[in-house]
Parts: sequence; structure tokens; C-alpha cells
Amino acid sequence: MRARVLAAAMLLVLPFALPPHRAQTARRGPRLRPQQAGGQAAGGGPGAANFRTNAPVDLAGYWVSLITDDWRYRMLTPPKGNLDYLPVTPEARRVAEQWDSIKDEAAGEQCRGYGAVGVMRLPGRLHITWGSDTVLKLETDAGTQTRRFVFGTAPPEADPPTWQGTSQARWVLPINRAAGAANAGRGELRVRTTHMRPGYIRKNGVPYSADAVLTENYVRLVDDDGTEYMALTQMVEDPVYLAQPVIRTMLFRKQADASGWNPTPCASR
Repeated sequence: MRARVLAAAMLLVLPFALPPHRAQTARRGPRLRPQQAGGQAAGGGPGAANFRTNAPVDLAGYWVSLITDDWRYRMLTPPKGNLDYLPVTPEARRVAEQWDSIKDEAAGEQCRGYGAVGVMRLPGRLHITWGSDTVLKLETDAGTQTRRFVFGTAPPEADPPTWQGTSQARWVLPINRAAGAANAGRGELRVRTTHMRPGYIRKNGVPYSADAVLTENYVRLVDDDGTEYMALTQMVEDPVYLAQPVIRTMLFRKQADASGWNPTPCASR
């Protein structure tokens, strides 16, 4: 069962990993076209001025992370200097080798591993709700963090930058389909986050800078037995600390209630 869900989740990496002229043909199923600015769904049809009512998929609720890959980097804080599978620059390597969790705590920087880039990789639970018709709120119990995905008009830039940055969201729909109930269950959420306070890609001090850009796709999947999953694909770009983009996939399973929800403070160790 889980193998099928994982296989579907891995397909989501292809549009990030392949060159633009190959990405769409590599994805199975219908070609995707993003919703246009102002709430108008690409391909014609009624607008989606109310992004909540016209959401093509329902991501609200509680979700628990399934640590199906990179277990030793996600369940445990790797040792200092461990940069496995990360295409870092020489400067990033230098910074990572100087990491000191005690100094981070003393400086009030214990949340560096809980910024938008890192927190979604940590074990724990998510709580997704609508804050308004144009703002989707994602809370994590790991580090007690809150992310806000803003639809429509671009949100004001975080000044000064924050751990969770400024996130612009849009629905991505199958071609020639408008948003709304008729398209329920077919579509995905795309989020682009900038203006983030410098943090860690991994909790062991592997850095990302204030120039980093995080692009995410959230897709709802349903197994044959009705179990709901959410697959998240991240692409991290950073001209300072990454020699090339980093692409990662995470998987979450939906919960019926708040069981296990346990907000905890940031910890640098």
C-alpha cells in the first residue's frame, strides 16, 4: 500500500529535476497549468476569487510525518560536518564545520533548524487550517512554528526576514479545468517562499542564506483503502551556499483528530 503512495510521490520530483522542455512530458497523467493571477483558473471557466471555497483539494486537518527516507538525517541530528548528499559550496562547508549548538542557544538562534526550509523535514505533525479566504495556515508542532501561504495579491515582504519568510501560494490545476467543486481532488498547491531569515537545511549547521528561495508542491493522495496522504516536494535554491538546487520529497498521512499533537520549543541539539 505505502509503496504505491511512495511511487506516486516520487513522480512529483520530475518537474523539478528535468529541464523545462522535458518536465511536463515526464509527469504521468494530465499536463498541468497554473492558476492565473487574480483567481482566474487557467484554461477558462469561472474565477476563483475565494481561494478557500474554490480550492481543488482539501489539505485542512492534522497530518503526521512518515519518515520513509533519510531516517538518520531526520530522526537524529547528524554530527557536525556531515554534508552527505548536499551539493554545498566551499563557504557552506566552512560554516557547517564551525557549527556549535551551545553558541546557537546562547545567541537565541536555536530555531535555525526550524525555518521554512528545515522544519518540514523534522518528525512531528502539521495542522493546516484556513486563516481567511486568502490565507492558508500551516502549523508545526516541531518548534511550534506557523507558516502562512497567501493567495492572490502578493503579501508584503517580511522585514526583517523571519524564519518562515514570505510565502506566495497558488493552485495548480489540470489543463482546461477551472477551480471549484467540479474539480475537487484534482490539483495541487504550489508555494514560493522568500525573505527567510538564514537558517539550517539540516539541524547540524548546514546553512542556507537570506537569498535562498524555497519552492514547494503539495499534493493530496488517496490510497485504495481511503487513507489520505500528502506528498510534499521541495526545491531549495541558494546562490550563496548551494552549488545547485536541492530537491527533497516528504510524505504525511492524515489523522482523524489531534491525537499526538504536541507543540514543542525549538532545540538546537
